[in-house]
Amino acid sequence: MADFYNTQTLDGFTMKLWRGERMCLIGFDVEKPPADLVGFALEYKPPGAEDFTPLPNRIAFEYDAPAHDAVDGQRKFSSLQAPFQKFRWVHVPHEAEPGTFVYRGRMMHMADDGQLAPGTTIELAIDLDPTSYEGILDIGFTRGFTSSQAFLDRVPAGVKADVYGKRLIPSKSKDGLDHPKTETAMYQWLGFEAVSMIFAVLDEVLQQPDTTLDVFAYDLNEPDILARLEKLDKRLRIVIDDAGDHAAADSCETRAANRLTVSAGADRVRRSHFNGLQHHKVLIARRNGTPYQVLCGSTNFSFRGCYVQNNNALLFKHPEVADLFGRVFEAGFNDPKHFAASDLAQKWHVIETATATAPGPRLHFCFSPHDHSDLSLSPIGGAIDQANSSVLFNIAFLNQITSGPLYESIRRLYKRPVFNYGVSDKPSGMDVIKPDGTSAEVDFAYLAKYAPEPFRSEWSGGSGISVHNKFVVTDFNLPSAKVFTGSSNLSVSGEEKNGDHLILIEDQKIAVVYAIEALLVFDHLHFRSVMQQAFTTADGTQGKQPAPLLLKKPTVISGQPAWFAAYYVEGSQKQGDRQLFSH
Repeated sequence: MADFYNTQTLDGFTMKLWRGERMCLIGFDVEKPPADLVGFALEYKPPGAEDFTPLPNRIAFEYDAPAHDAVDGQRKFSSLQAPFQKFRWVHVPHEAEPGTFVYRGRMMHMADDGQLAPGTTIELAIDLDPTSYEGILDIGFTRGFTSSQAFLDRVPAGVKADVYGKRLIPSKSKDGLDHPKTETAMYQWLGFEAVSMIFAVLDEVLQQPDTTLDVFAYDLNEPDILARLEKLDKRLRIVIDDAGDHAAADSCETRAANRLTVSAGADRVRRSHFNGLQHHKVLIARRNGTPYQVLCGSTNFSFRGCYVQNNNALLFKHPEVADLFGRVFEAGFNDPKHFAASDLAQKWHVIETATATAPGPRLHFCFSPHDHSDLSLSPIGGAIDQANSSVLFNIAFLNQITSGPLYESIRRLYKRPVFNYGVSDKPSGMDVIKPDGTSAEVDFAYLAKYAPEPFRSEWSGGSGISVHNKFVVTDFNLPSAKVFTGSSNLSVSGEEKNGDHLILIEDQKIAVVYAIEALLVFDHLHFRSVMQQAFTTADGTQGKQPAPLLLKKPTVISGQPAWFAAYYVEGSQKQGDRQLFSH
């Protein structure tokens, strides 16, 4: 057992745990599923607890009242009575305390009279410590689930989701700095670990007078972040993007720059767009002038970046990484127009973090703009082409990428027998890139009208994209696993014009973290695309309200194929899914 997975096989039943960031992926497989198998019950025991708690399901075999009365969308059916009819499940503990979690998985069977009975049972333990590599690297994700049932579960009773959403998020980005933040608990839930890491860095620097902070900001309209930056006074240096709408006199970025000019001084506040955009989202903390930690990634310092979109943040505490970003900031602060000609922009920078006594990932960094995008994008294309097991990705603007190594490698990927899931975003909805290379756009207006019971109408999260992550994971289940992430949009024009960072991490433990996040987003959206397709008529119009969703009973009772039958079709996507995440 490695420190990021645990597995056991008993009587043909396999269960595997994978460590994520404050979450756990549980994979199942059954060598020869009996006809009466109706799913898997899951229980967990958090650190310090004496008893197991069953994980709940939103749907059941039947309801004792009409679905709209019996089911309110809350996950209130114990999986001991309503087992999961999936071969994998992601558990995100509400309050993930550091330490060892124990999971109990059971095969659940249904007799001809409809009675449930437990079968083979496996218990496994795994450490869900929130820090991937202490003293080297911590990873955080935003929740990114405003368009979800989990968000609706937290909307106050009697309040419509769209009304509550507008209370949380300003309808226009230029109103962000004036928007009151009154729902503290909800902002903390939505921001999740990524945003808690941002505020942790800001608060640490505020509290330690021998430290200073350098900041690259693109979108900047989160009022609490700006307030902390103001409190740093002359211990702050910042570069704020001034491209497009950001240059307007009434933009939050211009207003923030004006306020910080007063608090920090005009010589410590710069506006820049390199050769296109200043697209970094970076905090660099220095102690007595020496960089000692850096936060980077895709999370903008804005309402949407922190509380609506799927985003990731990386906090590096390795001195070589902090020093590298410190040098990038100096170049971007002093001479952004000539950054592309600097040594920083013309090669990948490799940092080994493992020592003789402690493991650590191999890190590669590439900074743009640079003259030729192949420098940064060819390694991604090469990794996708060389993948033997799987490719999982969240690429925010994939639909806008029409050339280059990434574009060509993804086109080739769809023709290869390599398991792949992907999600992109469009202004009009979500684009779910399916394993056969086709796509399905998720229309939130459809969901609001046609969501089947027990799923309720969802809030779209307001105008603008929701999947803002930019990462690619190859072969997460192999020692050769790789992750590409950062602020880069992974486009040819962006790499040749924008101030951005791209990170390659060679480490299976980190790859698993990103793979689980990719699954969460994919499952969240793929279900909706399937539902939309199922209830669209042949002429393309949307049909009537769908029937309630129910768990499937065995064939001998229902007369229908078993719920698991599609997972055992040789060469199918579902067979690959079942095998990949459980072995």
